[in-house]
Amino acid sequence: MADQLKVLTICGSLRKNSYNHALVRALPALAPAGMTFTEAPPFDGFPFYNQDIQDASGFPAPVVTFADAVRAADGVIIVTPEYNWTIPGALKNAFDWVSRLKDQPFKDKPVALQSASGGPLGGSRMQYHMRQSLTYLNVFLFGTPEIFVSFAQNKFDKDTLELTDQPTRDIVKTQLAAFGGFIQRVKA
Repeated sequence: MADQLKVLTICGSLRKNSYNHALVRALPALAPAGMTFTEAPPFDGFPFYNQDIQDASGFPAPVVTFADAVRAADGVIIVTPEYNWTIPGALKNAFDWVSRLKDQPFKDKPVALQSASGGPLGGSRMQYHMRQSLTYLNVFLFGTPEIFVSFAQNKFDKDTLELTDQPTRDIVKTQLAAFGGFIQRVKA
């Protein structure tokens, strides 16, 4: 990779020991040379989006900090579980807040998706809904390979949460390399 690529990771799970957080922690070891990762600032303290709050006091400081982190990144990888067949509420709330900023930070940003779940579909329904929301935000959405880590309890070490499943490691590595090329094309 010719340039250093700064990738922001946004984890939709608020649990630090979730499979999705474990997947985020696995990314640096699987990334191509020159790709670095930073975890997004927390969004779990954002108030529920309400136009009245925005009108009365502007955007909360944590929303602005989150948006600034998105703007500073060359690309974003969203790694999130599926809650009730869709996007986790706290994550959707974060997108609702930043979508209203004058300089909406996701516009023209390369974004890739990953998800892990204990079930057979690996978060696929959430990714479908996430793609719809991200289209509204005018991102450059990375297509394939897609990452759906199904039966995650069988692919991570139960004690350390290290990603141990080699086929999963291989496809994540392939996605990261392809996403790096995608970011380069978008930047050009």
